[in-house]
Amino acid sequence: MIENETIKIIKQRRSIRKFSEKQISENDLNKIIEAGLYAPHGGRDIEQDMHFTIIQNKNILDKLNLLAKEAAKQSEMEWLKDLGNNDDFNCLYNAPALIIISNKENSPCAVYDCSAVTQNILLTAESIGLGSCWLYFPLQAFDYDKNGELMKELKIPQGYKPITSMVIGYKENNIIEIPERKVKNICYIK
Repeated sequence: MIENETIKIIKQRRSIRKFSEKQISENDLNKIIEAGLYAPHGGRDIEQDMHFTIIQNKNILDKLNLLAKEAAKQSEMEWLKDLGNNDDFNCLYNAPALIIISNKENSPCAVYDCSAVTQNILLTAESIGLGSCWLYFPLQAFDYDKNGELMKELKIPQGYKPITSMVIGYKENNIIEIPERKVKNICYIK
């Protein structure tokens, strides 16, 4: 079966959890953010509704990791508590960059819109040789930071809420096994 480049990228993209220390160029970051802006969007103006926070500062990344782990320790879910208490666990997998996508708090489509943007970013990252991993864990830091200092530090505008996050970086290992997937639960109604 002949595949086009888009299908190939979709199939080969995997969640990467081991990154090299090499920082991503501003040019590559701009490419992946631009791709995010072309995602399907339920609102009127994706450029107005979305806010992108790109963090490459190691001190801030470390702080986010610690805040998210503190929040996890208070979770009712045992597996999250275990990760929060694990001194060796880094919820950002030591990636050189974290992207947080926020949307207006009152947007009824925020989760869908940010998810579509995230998928475009993840696929574009793969297409230019970067690894990525879509993450929920770091978003807990915002729940832990009750007074909103983190939002201010990360320059997330008032009235916006962080919805999705992902780490981006160069893969430590480029050999990735692509498992074959068979659809079992599909029903065509004609």
